[in-house]
Amino acid sequence: MIKSLNTAATGMQAQQTNLDVISNNLANVNTNGFKRSRAEFEDLMYHTIKEPGAMTGDNAVSPNGVQTGLGVRTSAIQKDFEDGSAIITKGALDLQIEGSGFFQVQTPDGQTAFTRDGAFKKDPTGKLTDRNGNALQPEITIPPNARGIEISPSGAVSVIQELSGPPQQVGQIDIATFINPTGLKAVGKNLFVTTPASGVANTVRPGLSGSGYISQGQLETSNVNIVDEMVNMITAQRAYETNSKAVQAADQMLQAVNSLR
Repeated sequence: MIKSLNTAATGMQAQQTNLDVISNNLANVNTNGFKRSRAEFEDLMYHTIKEPGAMTGDNAVSPNGVQTGLGVRTSAIQKDFEDGSAIITKGALDLQIEGSGFFQVQTPDGQTAFTRDGAFKKDPTGKLTDRNGNALQPEITIPPNARGIEISPSGAVSVIQELSGPPQQVGQIDIATFINPTGLKAVGKNLFVTTPASGVANTVRPGLSGSGYISQGQLETSNVNIVDEMVNMITAQRAYETNSKAVQAADQMLQAVNSLR
């Protein structure tokens, strides 16, 4: 069997994965707080016919050796946590972290999840939640008679109950940072959960320990660049086509062998 058949097939499989990643990036170009991904690849094991440096005679060694590669595989899909652009909404509960860090929410199973999507809402009791009803942590409840909400860059949440009265603080938003945020596991709904690769969450006040500040009335958009993704898609498509040509060439060589008399 010609090795190039399987070798080129691994290249086609790798480019399929690459296109899957690019497609997901493009599909989420308007998703708040979405972070683009990129596929990374590594070569497979080698068939060694002659070791580099092998003896070829008296006091002579092979300078290069003979090794044939057996293809490629996807080694990782890396998240890019570069900040997305800001969109001004003027919503009192629309928040953006300008810099590193994540909002913390509690999922229905009691687990703490993390998100960059700061489009928060109020539930029927006045508690701040994300669009899926996950409560912001630490929990903050807005009084029913609040006429206005002010959130400082350091995360202090205050409400105005009387037009002539001073603001009253009702809570504090803390954010979480990670040593390795690319190690977080994406679980959908704009949420991440911790893994052994990400390390444990370090909860801090916004603006401290290298974390970002909170901006009220604006949201972070996706960091996907459509032009870059289109170029990557064209490159992946051409690489897929080239590998398919290698499969066809190997097939033609086998056909020539089979036709020998």
